[in-house]
Amino acid sequence: MENPLSSNRPIRVVIIGAGASGLLMAYKLQRNFDDLEFQIYEKNPDVGGTWYENRYPGCACDVPSHTYVWSFDPHPTWSSTYASSKEIFDYFKRFQFRFNLSEKTKVGHQVIGAKWNESSAKWNIDIKNNAENSVVHDSCDVLVNAGGILNAWRWPAIPGLHDFKGKLVHSAAWDETLDLTNKHVGLIGNGEPSWIAMAGFAGFQPRNFTREEKAKFANDPNAHKAFRHWLEHNANKIFPLFLASSPQQTSAHANFKSSMETALQDPNLAEKLIPNWAVGCRRLTPGTGYLKSLTDQKTQVVYGDIAKISQHGCVTSDGKEYPVDVLICATGFDTTFKPRFPLVGPHGRQLSDDWKDEPRGYFGVAASGYPNYYMFLGPNSPIGNGPVLSGIEAQADFICKHITRIQQQGIKSIEITKEAVDDFIAFKDEYMKHTVWHEDCRSWYKGNSVDGKIVALWPGSTLHFMEALDEVRWDDFHVKYFGNRFNYFGNGLTKIEMTPDADLASYIRKSDDAEIIGSKFTYVKIGPECSEEWDTTSLAGTKANL
Repeated sequence: MENPLSSNRPIRVVIIGAGASGLLMAYKLQRNFDDLEFQIYEKNPDVGGTWYENRYPGCACDVPSHTYVWSFDPHPTWSSTYASSKEIFDYFKRFQFRFNLSEKTKVGHQVIGAKWNESSAKWNIDIKNNAENSVVHDSCDVLVNAGGILNAWRWPAIPGLHDFKGKLVHSAAWDETLDLTNKHVGLIGNGEPSWIAMAGFAGFQPRNFTREEKAKFANDPNAHKAFRHWLEHNANKIFPLFLASSPQQTSAHANFKSSMETALQDPNLAEKLIPNWAVGCRRLTPGTGYLKSLTDQKTQVVYGDIAKISQHGCVTSDGKEYPVDVLICATGFDTTFKPRFPLVGPHGRQLSDDWKDEPRGYFGVAASGYPNYYMFLGPNSPIGNGPVLSGIEAQADFICKHITRIQQQGIKSIEITKEAVDDFIAFKDEYMKHTVWHEDCRSWYKGNSVDGKIVALWPGSTLHFMEALDEVRWDDFHVKYFGNRFNYFGNGLTKIEMTPDADLASYIRKSDDAEIIGSKFTYVKIGPECSEEWDTTSLAGTKANL
């Protein structure tokens, strides 16, 4: 009873993974909390997650680089429309450095197990020190899994793969010493047909930014912000494309098909590479380079099943062998959403067992049966619905609201209820029937199946997701307290009353400028930065009235 209302209790947070999400979570904790310790454990030798691991030639982001930044942390000097993986890695590496997150990050440390201790209300964690081949231990009040979904790469399940006598490499574990000069290269992993966005995002052609454009953005933050605003605004406008039979879908389907046919100039390739399903059923691919490479004289497209791998190359189902010097497997990732280590809850259950048939999460951040455990980009997150980093920021803020209650209100644990998860999944499954994702295309959105449940995407737009997470639905959670739930009322005073020289009447105003807290609808009208099209041949602050 000595402390004022909502006093902090010291707590510890462990973050698994130092990719984009893990670094953002660390930044948010550092910015928003006192009396809180945190530690990041990263399995790789450096930060960056998928952008550290994926370094194959030509690897780049599939959304415009100026949207692939945190909303508060722009980068004016991206080299091109679609930044390379190396550039994106550098962006997050600078983020770690500028916000002093290095001392809180242990690289080369892989979490290999976590178990909830009900009596202490803590997660006990086992971590492998890769360099020393030893196991260290840690514990925390809150465990945040930012391990990602596109970094657990896998070899294809083809007989004889490791009998190959040439150089075998996976695109997500690229050997940067590999020299392909004068080599005959085989590439496995084109997969099913995909829609190629020939004009890039919103008609924004893939190209390099000029020195003048980069200087303009660097020296004129307002011009840069306006350009970013325009890009993000248009990224959020495309969601109706994913609604089945929408006018946007009908128009996009005709445009994509026509542009791909024109680029291929080969009816045989067009028949095999242009999908029969709706645009967006699988993730879109930007740019023209891919189709151009398929029509190059030095490229041979072999369409069909690989029966086995011989010592010399691939043997297709018709018995024909295709000898190669180098075999590259671009065969994707494990996207089951199951933790890559035993995560054991209060009753001895493991999340990987609970999710063996279907990952059943809540808003991509929580799992029933696992208190004080949160994740980024869990099942049914907005990873294909619009700007993904905006959705990650919303998840970080959502988790911070939970940590605030745990720290300030004498809470032992917060756990999403099974009923809330069941209702969310039921709503999601019904909603998805009306989207293009529901069509018969094989997609990792559906666990690499053709007709499975859509387990990867949010049932709505990214803006819809951000608004849904803006306020926590506390009735969806089961909360346990240390003792009386009102003990945090403390000594009857507030923190500000116990702070010398604090303003004890800050609520006095000249007019009612408070945010609307009820159902009255307000919105920000479209600004000039979004009402006109940017001239994509001269982007640095010039608009064209098209």
